[in-house]
Amino acid sequence: MSQRRWLYGAATLLVALTFTAERAKADDTSCGSLPSYSALKAALASATSTETSGLNNNMWATIVDRDGYVCAVAFSGTNRGSQWPGSRVISAQKANTANSFSLDAGSRSGGSGQASGLALSTANLYSAVQPGGSLYGLQASNPVDTGVAYKGPASNYGTANDPMVGSRIGGVNVFGGGVGLYGSGRILIGAVGVSGDTSCADHDIAWRVRNLLGLDHLSGVGGVSGDSDRPDNIIYDITPAPEGGTGNSAGGFGHPKCINTANPGNLPPVQP
Repeated sequence: MSQRRWLYGAATLLVALTFTAERAKADDTSCGSLPSYSALKAALASATSTETSGLNNNMWATIVDRDGYVCAVAFSGTNRGSQWPGSRVISAQKANTANSFSLDAGSRSGGSGQASGLALSTANLYSAVQPGGSLYGLQASNPVDTGVAYKGPASNYGTANDPMVGSRIGGVNVFGGGVGLYGSGRILIGAVGVSGDTSCADHDIAWRVRNLLGLDHLSGVGGVSGDSDRPDNIIYDITPAPEGGTGNSAGGFGHPKCINTANPGNLPPVQP
């Protein structure tokens, strides 16, 4: 066998093995039980148009399953440059974070766990991760997989064939825009992350996306917001600190207000 034929055969085998590995990785996800790319894109476009707070930017959104695999990535603008390019990966980080630090009633066993679950949006983490906070350092605990985040071709970003789909992105983001997805029976099945505007508007749009997808069955799920109709809602209870800095959150889970901040109580209540 000539060297050229041998090299061609080896390259063909490598491509086949890579395709098999990618297919096995994709089959290992539970994305089939989550909204499709087209459903996410439609919900994002509607939620972005409905929400009037923030800067009025177009948005990115990402859905991950319970194991952190990316299932869909979409944008609301006319093309991938119509919204901040950096927000594509941030939306995936937010989805990963909300999924990673939320629970449902299945967490309870042997006297431990949360009997009604515990939903934490990324907005709920802001104050706790500040210096001196109870979760300080959390944002550095699960780095983004840059090989997944920036894999090409870039022409597929935000399409049904986005290169992040089928892989774990990782990352922890600690400002508004990520919320857990709870299906019927208040079962946590993944999360959605949204980015592209102020962090407050990101939260509001993510909330509306979840509502439009019908995956907001959180009534009765535990949360830190103090609002049983919106258990993982953003909290604006930060007051200026005499010594400066980010200020003090009365409940420990507060988030700063942003430009043109909306009333969080106007967001749709969650479903039973």
